[in-house]
Amino acid sequence: MTDAEAYERGFARLSSHTVGPLLARVAASRDSRLLDVGCGTGVVTGAALAIGAEVTAVDADPGMVTLTARRHPAATVRPAALPELPFADQQFDVIAGNFIINHVPDAAEALRELRRVLRPGGAIGLTWWKPDEMTATGVFADAIAAAGVPYEPPARSFTAHDTPERFTALLTEAGFRQASVADVRWRHRAGLAAWWTDIVRAGGPRFAVIGRQPPEVVERIRAGYLRLAAPYEEEGFPVCAHLACAHR
Repeated sequence: MTDAEAYERGFARLSSHTVGPLLARVAASRDSRLLDVGCGTGVVTGAALAIGAEVTAVDADPGMVTLTARRHPAATVRPAALPELPFADQQFDVIAGNFIINHVPDAAEALRELRRVLRPGGAIGLTWWKPDEMTATGVFADAIAAAGVPYEPPARSFTAHDTPERFTALLTEAGFRQASVADVRWRHRAGLAAWWTDIVRAGGPRFAVIGRQPPEVVERIRAGYLRLAAPYEEEGFPVCAHLACAHR
């Protein structure tokens, strides 16, 4: 289980940059029945509630569900994971998935399930990282490699669909209409020491390997991280996400 509090300070703050564009693209509004799928610590849930949407949020991680439910009592929050959602057909007007589609085991199956619970004419918005412009986490992977630690990041089936062209085709194959993908770029500003602490403490499939190392190896990785991250300390890490939108 991910450390939800550390995730909130680290990854959730990084991923929050896409929330505004995501909700704008799906035209979320007052009284929209919105599903926040893979809600994490509730950054989309909070923003959607603020504009008056009726929000249902789901996540596979119990810690995330507990944290989001505590922070956003006006939302309906429950445990669930794609590709099986505990909802009736056509239950939602809008679906927002901020950095969840890149984690599912079968993106095509997940999209079919999301289409099932979306009403005709409803909109779906999904984000995922552009791998070659993900400096904020790339410095960790590079520091692990520089320290000589054997490390093979977990394989993700989503890699086969992670370009705008391939994902647009996947949305169309799942039955969605008017599929399009835009890029969202920004500079992520974070204190280098705090960014290190929160990413390592959050754990997760990619960087939990750091915390499993002996202290002297952790320190070697940290020294490499600080060296690699130093050029971005003032202006922030350049990052890019893809934002897909489609209609049922």
